[in-house]
Amino acid sequence: MAMTLPRRMTVEEFIDASAGVREPAQLIDGVLVVSQPRFRHQDAVASILVALSAWCDGASGRGAVSLPLDVELDDHNVYGPDVLWYGDIADIEMNGFQQRVPDLAVEVRSPSTWHYDVGVKRQTYERYGLPELWLVDTDAGEVRVLQRSGPDVAGFDVELKVGCDEVLTSPQLPGFELPLSEVFRL
Repeated sequence: MAMTLPRRMTVEEFIDASAGVREPAQLIDGVLVVSQPRFRHQDAVASILVALSAWCDGASGRGAVSLPLDVELDDHNVYGPDVLWYGDIADIEMNGFQQRVPDLAVEVRSPSTWHYDVGVKRQTYERYGLPELWLVDTDAGEVRVLQRSGPDVAGFDVELKVGCDEVLTSPQLPGFELPLSEVFRL
């Protein structure tokens, strides 16, 4: 279950408040949200991370993938996508909060935070120019892929649903293929 604090806080307050928290914490519209992922969630995250890592390592110039990193979007939003990928490693802040949205963010369903992922976080990612978002629904056995058809498109104008018996691909990741049966195996 997610823990939230009732008052809106700033990034500075978030840094202070989350310093002693051992579970993953995010600042979502000024609210400190702390959650403890469950096994199914972590298994799906691991499958996606391994597949993206293998793709990145398969050729030079394919960027870098990571488990959650704090991405500071504004004074009241610091997100930690379950998996994130930057196409250019020069865009990665090595010793602090990420100051730029990744090229791909992956949010995996967790009972306590899913409503944020498909609601306010999706809207905020879109507002800040995220090119692609994967919403991995472990209950439904599908991935909702939200994309922009071009770099100058204002919002997500392409939405695909990829089922557990299908293969996940991305126009940003040439040659990347992930059979979703590997993600939804449990």
